[in-house]
Amino acid sequence: MHMTVADIEALIEEEKRTTCAECHGAAWAEGLLAGIEPEIIAESALATALAELGKNGGEDALMDLLEHMRERVLAGDFVPHRTRH
Repeated sequence: MHMTVADIEALIEEEKRTTCAECHGAAWAEGLLAGIEPEIIAESALATALAELGKNGGEDALMDLLEHMRERVLAGDFVPHRTRH
């Protein structure tokens, strides 16, 4: 099977997402072990992410991301046993 440049780029992006999720999972677990409530960990993670993205993309990029994530919340992407809309 011949892979295109787009295929290779998609695989690289997926690997980055997987690695990132593993790193965030480890940080989340460390926070819980330190006695930090999940809501505080989540708020801190979101604030850090938005501040870092805001440095380069500005408000429009942040609003686009927030809208995308809102749509995913409404679709049930983050609640394991929720019926999707």
